[in-house]
Amino acid sequence: MESILNIVFRSLCVYLFMIFAIRLFGKNQLSQLNAGDVVLLLLISNAVQNAMVGENTSLEGGIVAALVLFIANFILKRLMFSNRSVAKFLEEDPVILVKDGVADATALRKVKITIDELNESIREHGIESLKNVKLAILEVDGNVSIVSEDEHDKQTHYSRIKRKYKRKYQ
Repeated sequence: MESILNIVFRSLCVYLFMIFAIRLFGKNQLSQLNAGDVVLLLLISNAVQNAMVGENTSLEGGIVAALVLFIANFILKRLMFSNRSVAKFLEEDPVILVKDGVADATALRKVKITIDELNESIREHGIESLKNVKLAILEVDGNVSIVSEDEHDKQTHYSRIKRKYKRKYQ
């Protein structure tokens, strides 16, 4: 029983460390991983495995560690849902990048997105130029949402591409 409690304690410590480390070093969004992100993910998982289960490499130890991680994640999500300060600590607010066809240079610098990357994202949404964008927002999950207006029929369009930018700011 002591071995199981040890795994529970170690797994919780590793989980909390990883949450704080991700918050401190920036949120790498996982929809588009580059080679460096994959290597980092593999190395971290290998590095923390022994920290969670110690010498207990049994099936039971692995299942307990995984169960603790699922439960800890479930509790954290519930805390974020019920307590705004926890959610605010773990997630940034959405950032308005473009309003009425004008890019916000300060916001772009803050989130470390170049004007070329912004224009690429706009084109991915099927919009020809920045001046046709009513609103572009970097969402909390790293996606860029764009609201545009068709010049011909004055109809508003909303699109969201699952292209993620890494959060490089805190």
